[in-house]
Amino acid sequence: MPRTATYPPPGSSVPRVADSDRRRTSASVILRSVLEHGPVARSTIARLTGLSPASVTDHCARLAGLGLIRDADVPRRSNGVGRPHVPVDLDDGRFVVGGVHVAVPYTTVALLDLRGRVVARRELKHRGTEPGPVLARAADGLGALLASASGRRALGVGVAVGGWVDRDSGTVVEHPLLGWRDVPVREAVGARTGLPVHVDGHARALVNAERLFGRARGCRSVLHLFVGNVVDAAFATHDEVHHGPRSQAGAIAHLPLAGGTEPCGCGRAGCLQAELSERTLCRRARAAGVIDGVNPMHVVAAAAEGNAVAVGLLLERARMVGRAAALLLDVLNPESVVVTEIGSMVREDCLGAMREEVGAARAASVSSTSFPSDAVLAVAGGAVALDVLYRDPLTVPSELN
Repeated sequence: MPRTATYPPPGSSVPRVADSDRRRTSASVILRSVLEHGPVARSTIARLTGLSPASVTDHCARLAGLGLIRDADVPRRSNGVGRPHVPVDLDDGRFVVGGVHVAVPYTTVALLDLRGRVVARRELKHRGTEPGPVLARAADGLGALLASASGRRALGVGVAVGGWVDRDSGTVVEHPLLGWRDVPVREAVGARTGLPVHVDGHARALVNAERLFGRARGCRSVLHLFVGNVVDAAFATHDEVHHGPRSQAGAIAHLPLAGGTEPCGCGRAGCLQAELSERTLCRRARAAGVIDGVNPMHVVAAAAEGNAVAVGLLLERARMVGRAAALLLDVLNPESVVVTEIGSMVREDCLGAMREEVGAARAASVSSTSFPSDAVLAVAGGAVALDVLYRDPLTVPSELN
């Protein structure tokens, strides 16, 4: 949990131009404290954050006025005596955020509450990959979910996409598998929904979801490795996700993977994405007679039914994912590595194979995603908007309450 500092110090001649930033930071750490510890007494929040009791009381009143927190139903007594403390908790029944995740074969649209829980979700299979129709269908799908959201108000929309995504401009700069280049996603979805829209890469979205709602909460540094049709990574340290110039950090598709043999479109063989993508898994499964389509979950289903070839394909892929994780561990040395990959999400033997490849000394630092396999993409989209909310909760319009 980030802590605030007394700056400028008393008596300093430094202009107090950072007051708004300090208020934003204080509101952020208080809302995060309520998320992580609620129901929680204001005095406990003051102890956790280092803020004064008066500041905590003031900010709690502001956050309650915005509809983000509320007094909990049951007051608590301090040491069993004296005046009861009335704890505060998230008001998670008032607002939702929209989430959009654009994958290669389909788009997931969803609504999430303030705890990152999926309230409603739909998958929209692509009828084509032209960005205009794909984004229009996503926005309309969100509208349909919101229409049945029982009076909950939408704070905004998060959009997560693979490939190179420029968060600041809200643009998908390049997504070769979709054929997208310089697509103004924020502009397109915002115009269709009338809501604030935030856009980011799906690996960065999920590393934020893990920090806010998952097992990586409290980790000083965390690496997220996303292995789907697109393979990319994100790295967070001290509660900040590294983006790099134009948000290009995490592009690992063409890192060479030891032992890889799959031809890549770049002209080489064994590039990380070519070797590990779900397209490669499905092609190999079709060649082995395991499936006859392009859905990787059918490989997982065949393995669950005892198909030894399917099990072998998933285990071999998991070992190669572990090899990629080991490479990134060597470079970045994070405290925790979280992997989103279909085999390790549902099979302990795949997670074990991945950890074995990483090595016994670091195996415990590697885990699968905190989120269910049928919800992880929905969480990715919603987490883009929720990360913005938890970083600056005072931007919530008071008229929404």
